[in-house]
Amino acid sequence: MPLVPLHEMYQDAVANRYAIGQFNVSNLEFVQAVLEAAEEMNSPAIIAASSSAIKYAGLENLVAIVRTAVGNLDVPIALHLDHGADVEIVRQCVDAGFTSVMIDGSQHPLEENIHLTQEVVDYAHMFNVTVEAELGRLSGMEDEVKVEAKDSCYTDPDEAVKFVQESGCDALAIAVGTSHGAHKFKGEAKLDFDRIETIKQMTGIPLVLHGASGVPEDLISKISQYGGDIPGAKGVPDEAYHQAIDRGINKINIDTDLRLAFTAAIRELLSSDPGVFDPRKILGYARQAVKTIIKGKMEVLGSANRVSVEGVETEPYSITSSS
Repeated sequence: MPLVPLHEMYQDAVANRYAIGQFNVSNLEFVQAVLEAAEEMNSPAIIAASSSAIKYAGLENLVAIVRTAVGNLDVPIALHLDHGADVEIVRQCVDAGFTSVMIDGSQHPLEENIHLTQEVVDYAHMFNVTVEAELGRLSGMEDEVKVEAKDSCYTDPDEAVKFVQESGCDALAIAVGTSHGAHKFKGEAKLDFDRIETIKQMTGIPLVLHGASGVPEDLISKISQYGGDIPGAKGVPDEAYHQAIDRGINKINIDTDLRLAFTAAIRELLSSDPGVFDPRKILGYARQAVKTIIKGKMEVLGSANRVSVEGVETEPYSITSSS
């Protein structure tokens, strides 16, 4: 199946009140993990690349890997630009074959954000490419997104209506209490679910939750057990996903959890099997850990079993295997 425009995937998600997971990638193993999970879970999925991931892997390389890998799949997959900073990077991704792009003008005043998004919409829609925009600012740090807590602000519902009407965006990322990176909350997670519901009712378009990784305690513990140090990390619990989706969220972005799973697996393997030196075994073991996280997210978000395909199980490398 070729890559699918994200707005086509949103139709079923909106009608049946579930969220599609966006999973950020930067290399072959992450792409494989997303696609294997999607196939095994009969789930739509969004492969996302940030500007820094594109710099790391190369735009043409990433697109070629994804296009080749989705060729034999029967589940809908979108390729999405995450946090595009300007029109130029958006144009490059549209021209390269992305089926969805995000233009992040949230740091600009409202009118400037509208104008920037409008320009992206005018270009992307000529190629049937979905456009996501952002209004309001999430705190935290992830790749090139760095926002101090003092500079963060929640999305205003009235501004959201004006923004959607004048920009023509297809989906809107809103700020309701999440943050980028592993350190989202000092105590319990506090999301403004009423704000989600209000914005959904007033705009009527798919809403996106950024900074939404769960930051599982077992992964943090495993990283610490094998020499890592990520103190005080805390993320979004499953119940918050359910409430957010019930109020109108249709896309949830997951990045940090994948990085944590990848890191924890590699630390565990190298410590438990010091004789291993085959990169395929090391990265294959980490890929399996990432896939496990993605499959769990698909269950929680409600996207599992939305598509009918035959799952294909792969044999993961075991830390007890000979090296």
